Amino acid sequence: MPAKVQEGWVELPEVEVVRRDLEKEVVGRRIRDVDVRPQRNAMRIIRRHARRKEFADLLAGRKIMKVDRKGKYLLLFLDQGEVLVVHFGMSGQFLRGTKRQALSPHTHVVIEFQQGGDLRYIDPRTFGEMFVTSVDDLGKVSELDHIAIDPLEDTFTWQEFSGELSKRGAKLKALLMDQKFVSGLGNIYSDEVLFAAGLRYDRMSDTLSSQEVRRLYRAMREVVQDAIRFRGTTLSDEAYVDVFGKPGEFQSELKVYGRLGMACRRCRTPIASVKLNGRTSYYCPQCQS
Repeated sequence: MPAKVQEGWVELPEVEVVRRDLEKEVVGRRIRDVDVRPQRNAMRIIRRHARRKEFADLLAGRKIMKVDRKGKYLLLFLDQGEVLVVHFGMSGQFLRGTKRQALSPHTHVVIEFQQGGDLRYIDPRTFGEMFVTSVDDLGKVSELDHIAIDPLEDTFTWQEFSGELSKRGAKLKALLMDQKFVSGLGNIYSDEVLFAAGLRYDRMSDTLSSQEVRRLYRAMREVVQDAIRFRGTTLSDEAYVDVFGKPGEFQSELKVYGRLGMACRRCRTPIASVKLNGRTSYYCPQCQS
């Protein structure tokens, strides 16, 4: 098992797991009522709305038609042209529940369904947020108003990726974590992708050979898909669980992240780390060049 590591910001595989769960659990359900909890920090979660009632009234009576994702943002499309936009920040979670189940601490929003049951938004650190906008105004949301590579999109080709890498001329780790370049990769998965590709965190993106570009392209897709298959990464802070409250299992599959001093699973060299912009990056000195 990797060493215990506390880490922030829910990453793309975890958001996609939640999206797929919500697609099965809440699409087609009509919202009876929305309770923005009385604790002070709840207003930080709905900070784009002036009052609790304003937010709740925009959702009450609406049916959830589909659940989409853009980067690390969830988009819950409603039947009268609105969209509930959700970002989990560092510690946000959606949990399915019923009235028989007590609310967990730091539950800030409860969405109750007419068919029974509810959906709870829990966020100890309150860096996440929820807001309602119209479909027509989605383009005005600045956080969504950028074109970034999504590792899960079939239209994303290695040739286009190669062109973007050569244009940027940036260190690979920083580039992979740039949300305007790649959607949804953070500290954990950028380290895992670079290990899978055999590339160091400080390689310049415009120095890669065609073979290295293809390795990086393939690694991005495979690491993200594997993480989703294992239902995400739950570290020691348990900031991420799925909508049923269950942790992911990909932490047992991590090759470098959080494994400082442990033997590389490929060559047995001790895993090393370096501080970059206040974040710890993990890599194998032998396997990555």
